[in-house]
Amino acid sequence: MVKFVSYDGAYPNLCSGTLVVEIDGKKVSFGKQFLWSWEKEAGVKPADYGQFWCSGGSVSFDDDWSEIVDRGEWELSFDEKDFPKEIVALMPELIKVFNENVPDGCCGGCV
Repeated sequence: MVKFVSYDGAYPNLCSGTLVVEIDGKKVSFGKQFLWSWEKEAGVKPADYGQFWCSGGSVSFDDDWSEIVDRGEWELSFDEKDFPKEIVALMPELIKVFNENVPDGCCGGCV
């Protein structure tokens, strides 16, 4: 029912890309819904729905302040009131497709 189309998140913002999937033959996007003026001027379109994933990884520092990145599978993180019930019902499948097609988070770019 859910088919991966694309994801444009990459270092240093792996976690904040736009996911495009096909649901019953229709392209649906998830991610950034707020756009800056320059993004609008560049023709960027907001996502149909907000982000539903968060990194299962983490970033920390050792005693010498060297970055330690622990990658992990993406996890569901959403508020049901922000999505129609049809999309909420697909969340387990959506996160499965996301994990199958997007490198594990965390990339450490936010630090």
